[in-house]
Amino acid sequence: MNSMILANSRPMPEPEFMIRPATEKDVDKVIQLDTQLTGMHKPEYWREKFEAYGRRSDEHFFLVATRGNDFLGFIIGEVRAWEFGSPPCGWIFTIAVDPAQRLEGVGSSLFDAVCDRFRKAKVTKIRTMLARTDQLVMSFFRSQGMMAGPFTELEMEVDA
Repeated sequence: MNSMILANSRPMPEPEFMIRPATEKDVDKVIQLDTQLTGMHKPEYWREKFEAYGRRSDEHFFLVATRGNDFLGFIIGEVRAWEFGSPPCGWIFTIAVDPAQRLEGVGSSLFDAVCDRFRKAKVTKIRTMLARTDQLVMSFFRSQGMMAGPFTELEMEVDA
């Protein structure tokens, strides 16, 4: 295990956590963390996402980070092919980390874990989409080496 030496020369162990596939027992913790981060409680949405992404697959990945009984965060990704004329690539659908656990490497470890699964699926490009105003998430993805890609999102309002 790596350790950091503090000014008083006492070694401090790095925090340990586990990255693993999500289980049905994790869904309530995903809902709780998402509600905390977004202010929106949407349990059915996350249960549907678990059904779509949480079942073991070579192309759908729903991973969680835990330390003991503590739930630290989650990431969801999938392999998509030929959307917008693009060859198969990995898409990160969402990532969330408990604010009290930020700067401990949880987000980077989740990102690395999903990238490992994309590599095993023979994917060479990874993409995501986020709001331009979400500077925290933008900074995180850029710190992982992601940058603007070749596509531009367009949208319009549709009258009800």
